[in-house]
Amino acid sequence: MGVYLLVVAGATASIADAARACTTWPGCRGPVTFADPALLIAWGHRAVALLVGCLALATAVAAFRARHRLRRRVLAALALGIALFPVQVGIGAVVVTSGPTDLLTGAHLVVGMVLFTALVVALAWDLEPETSDAPSEGWAVEPGQGTADSSDEPAAAAAETSPASPADLPPVRRATATLSAYFRLMKPRLMWLLCLVAAAGMALASTGGDDLTVSTVVLTLGGGVLAIGASGTFNHVLEREKDKKMDRTSDRPIATHQIPVRRAVAFGVGLAGLSLAVFAQVNLLAAALGLSAILFYSVVYTLVLKPNTVQNTVIGGFAGALPALIGWAAVTGTFGLPGLALAGVIFLWTPAHFYNLALAYKEDYAKGGFPMMPVVRGEATTRKHILYYLAATLVAAVALAAMTGLGWLYAATTCAFGGVFLWTVLRLHRERTESAAFRAFHASNAYLGTLLVAIVVDALAV
Repeated sequence: MGVYLLVVAGATASIADAARACTTWPGCRGPVTFADPALLIAWGHRAVALLVGCLALATAVAAFRARHRLRRRVLAALALGIALFPVQVGIGAVVVTSGPTDLLTGAHLVVGMVLFTALVVALAWDLEPETSDAPSEGWAVEPGQGTADSSDEPAAAAAETSPASPADLPPVRRATATLSAYFRLMKPRLMWLLCLVAAAGMALASTGGDDLTVSTVVLTLGGGVLAIGASGTFNHVLEREKDKKMDRTSDRPIATHQIPVRRAVAFGVGLAGLSLAVFAQVNLLAAALGLSAILFYSVVYTLVLKPNTVQNTVIGGFAGALPALIGWAAVTGTFGLPGLALAGVIFLWTPAHFYNLALAYKEDYAKGGFPMMPVVRGEATTRKHILYYLAATLVAAVALAAMTGLGWLYAATTCAFGGVFLWTVLRLHRERTESAAFRAFHASNAYLGTLLVAIVVDALAV
């Protein structure tokens, strides 16, 4: 995280044009005052580089002393990272003394990202044993083989223990229960985060000179809520038999027969139609992307990916990334590189986020017949992949800052909450418990939520 802090500080220094405020190396001439923030940022970057340099040296010494215990690939990754550190410092010195150019600043950023990645890979390889744990029984050959028939005993038991029909309740309670059931069909827990993704996309788009109006915000978020509701409803309909087999989902409205399938389908179609009508009031590209999001989550993810491939979570990340493109398109009417970069952050974050939940509910997913990563590949492999995707997410967050000009609030947020996320993932590697998986899951939510808020605040401040 020290290296990551250094990379983010470098990106922030580049945005603030700190190299022109301090043209000497290793120190800066002139007093440091709050009246010159660029010079203050330059000094901060140098101080962080010195601190991280000491950490890198200590890491090299520790690795040398423990070389007989460490595997060769761990030593190789560490050696690459440590060898790149003086290269990174040298490029930074050239940027300062010769003047910043796109080539030099780009190389400085890329080397820093590679350095950070090398250390994370070494960490992941060192945390887990060479022999991973075995996958769940019945999943060792091909994913998708464990799906049980819908007439299995767990499904029948779920049907027998389903709650009383709303028709058996008093009128007021019946109406309340029915409304609650339809609301649950819409998966409201997903709405706040996905709407925040769309809001971040709109805020970034407004920095390019396009006007961000209240009507655009209201229509885009309103259409998004309806689209999420439609996608969630179709997901409930299509997975109703598997939901009955899983403890986590056995109380869902369709699985417990609170809502008939035909009414749920009609409800989902109605939400989808309203969503497209609302998006069309913004522009046709937003409407097309909204339709794509509904179809991808309902058909591609639910029917094709989730029951058939261990990579369902990774590829399914496209569904969560689409709101970023919708938000950008709602303001500009086109695609843009910053919007795509934000979508990339969401896409890479999704496995680092959801694999924690898959670990916590591993046996439940196995009962449902879903080839999730811990079910098919084992828990050790899943924990390593969480760390890999976390590193990729943090690198993508730096790239987003570099191409959008987001300021210090965004930089501080990705460092602080990224550090908390990494800390919970390291605890997951060491504790290997359900509670540790939930802790990392909640930390992932906190990281993305605060990052998106920082994007909105920083972008609107620009």
